[in-house]
Amino acid sequence: MKQFTGFPAKMQFTPLPNLFFSRLLPQISDMAELKTTLHIFEELYRKRGYPRFVTYGELLSNTSLMSSLREAAKPPDEVLRNALEMATGRGTILHIALDRDGVTEDIYFLNTEDNRQMVAKIQNGEFQLPGLKAGGQAYIELEEPPDIFTLYEQNIGMLTPMIAEELSEAEKLYPVDWIRDAIKEAVNQNKRKWSYISAILESWVSEGKGSGAYKRDSAKKTDPDKYIKGKYGHMVRR
Repeated sequence: MKQFTGFPAKMQFTPLPNLFFSRLLPQISDMAELKTTLHIFEELYRKRGYPRFVTYGELLSNTSLMSSLREAAKPPDEVLRNALEMATGRGTILHIALDRDGVTEDIYFLNTEDNRQMVAKIQNGEFQLPGLKAGGQAYIELEEPPDIFTLYEQNIGMLTPMIAEELSEAEKLYPVDWIRDAIKEAVNQNKRKWSYISAILESWVSEGKGSGAYKRDSAKKTDPDKYIKGKYGHMVRR
């Protein structure tokens, strides 16, 4: 094996979501799936326009990816197919088979809320990709709402051990729906801090929350500092 000579002073980067490292990476044991997943992130990052997706043909023509898959005992194209099936089954990506001039073309999206809605629109005929027609079945499973740890990391910030402990303690004190709603309110008010979320929960305990569902008067804008000004304002840092 030829030794890597190192990274140059100036180079390009491909960003990866924090959830990839905290949720996906610990689960992936197959090297081909990992390599394919990383190359999909790279392909999607270089894309322009909307929606962003990658085709099987694009992955098959990716010299770097296919070269790395030749190390396996099976043919590289078969290894790629298996890796894509594993990534789809894991929920990393969404797969939809479309028709291009009578030939099936496999399309892959990153599994995000927006892309799940997009795939559904394509399947329902509400949206059409240029030159492609819906003709296959999208591999989409109905998901349970994300747990509060995932919801926090997706919307507020990195899940540190201290924050994870705070969330675990909050689960013992408040209904899970309350915690979800408090996170949503913090996002709506652009106050992405655990201290603000905690103050919301304390306020709901003290002042009541009605049915438990988040309510907002659409005719009156919510004061983003109302939890800071209130009884528990000392718990919130700006």
